[in-house]
Amino acid sequence: MDRHNEWTCDANDAVEISMVQPGDDGQKLTTLSTFNPQFTYPLFGDEESIFGYKKLNIKLRFAAHDLQSHVEISYNEKFKQVEDIKAADLLGILKPCLPEDSFSTIDEFKKRINEEDAANFTPPGKLVHSYSRDDKDYEIWAGSLADPEVRKTLDRIQIFVSFFIEGGTPIETDDFDWTLERWIIYFVYEKQKKPSSPKASRYSFAGYATTYRWYFFHPKSSNAAKLAYEAQKTEAFDSFPVSKIPARLRIAQFLIIKPHQHAGHGSQLYRTIQKACLDDPTIFELTIEDPNESFDALRDSNDYHTLKPEFSKHNITINANPVPNTASGSSSSQLPKHPRVMPTSRLIPTKTLDDLRQEFKIAPTQFAHLVEMYLLSQIPQSHRGAENVNMTRLTTQKSRLQNEHDRRYYWWRMLVKQRLYKRHRDMLIQIDKDERVVKLDETLQNVEEGYDVLLKAFDERASKVSGNGKGKHGEADDNEDGNEASASASKKRSKRKFTVEDDDDEMEDAPSSKDRGGKKPKV
Repeated sequence: MDRHNEWTCDANDAVEISMVQPGDDGQKLTTLSTFNPQFTYPLFGDEESIFGYKKLNIKLRFAAHDLQSHVEISYNEKFKQVEDIKAADLLGILKPCLPEDSFSTIDEFKKRINEEDAANFTPPGKLVHSYSRDDKDYEIWAGSLADPEVRKTLDRIQIFVSFFIEGGTPIETDDFDWTLERWIIYFVYEKQKKPSSPKASRYSFAGYATTYRWYFFHPKSSNAAKLAYEAQKTEAFDSFPVSKIPARLRIAQFLIIKPHQHAGHGSQLYRTIQKACLDDPTIFELTIEDPNESFDALRDSNDYHTLKPEFSKHNITINANPVPNTASGSSSSQLPKHPRVMPTSRLIPTKTLDDLRQEFKIAPTQFAHLVEMYLLSQIPQSHRGAENVNMTRLTTQKSRLQNEHDRRYYWWRMLVKQRLYKRHRDMLIQIDKDERVVKLDETLQNVEEGYDVLLKAFDERASKVSGNGKGKHGEADDNEDGNEASASASKKRSKRKFTVEDDDDEMEDAPSSKDRGGKKPKV
């Protein structure tokens, strides 16, 4: 066993990724950044270990501009095969994940990135957004996967899915054009004011995202979408433009590489995709495929800051007096009996909220989280939470509570419980009523605690902006992709006391990840 460990190394440590540029003389490479993968289990197994080498180092170099790559493997000693025990076949593992020319010599790699006129390089697709951070300029470019240059660039970094996107699968790029057209790939690049050398490009890769549109039947399709469909429906299938078909847009993969994390680039990329979604009349919802906690935090922060002014403008709040004669000041004897049934529309303006959800094209479950969070924020801290509220009195007096904030808090809890019960009814009806009540209460507490952490993080960020005129990066929500509190809150928000899938997308006809590639956005 000891001898086996002697020949085993941690794959995450052994793999070393670097972004490089041509040097001044065309012979040396300038390294811009070096980092290790977050995961290697898709390549090297669940243990993320490599057997058969001592002092193993796998250098994976990427040209920072066009992402051509080179693999260099070095080690002090290799295990000599004993019967069926042999060293891992590193080339056999890596070759399916990288272009063929990644396994050329280092001199050939240097020659390629020097000869291909890096100084005149521009990213594939078209420029869709520009911004600045800490005196550095960045650009986001987007293009269809049917574009050969976009496809070639994406193929060069498909290995990043295995390294940084947990549970992810590479996108199948060898497909029919009409399928490839459904994919839009976004690339984030830093654009240097001056290249590091005359032969180097000003562009340096910082991250990317992939989005996929698929057919969405909506009985309330906008007039623009209907007209586009009517104008095209008589044409042959092959000539029918995918961009004109009513669709949901789903973010499948989302990655900011390590050297550029915690600087707001995730928010810029997310808002760029969101704007493209809002500007397209044929897209009805922006959805996410299996978001992890970090991406939940980024999305919650951006969506909340987008919708908060709208909620305020429309005076979104819980009606504290949905039952007649429950105004503040009424004595307990004057209050009517608690109703057995309370229509949601008497508590909150459901029509206005539904209009806002469709206007901003947010998926129902995500929108419900944002509404619940905002409604909770309207209740003073002293009137909510188990540590501040007499829960026995709350659950016995219910709508008969004399304080209007207490009544709002009671109705807020009922609204959240209603959503949780509807979503997980099939599972909940299988357990006893008493246990069902306990499970719902425990889950509700987790949800509320998660919202509280997020709201505090949002308030702290807003205070910094108001105190400094601008935040660290110029906007209130530019650093949430590195905000540990937000990520922790999202994790708590999604935690369940019963085993359920609280997926953002409420559709059953969605294509599987296996069919389309991509999973679990990562920031």
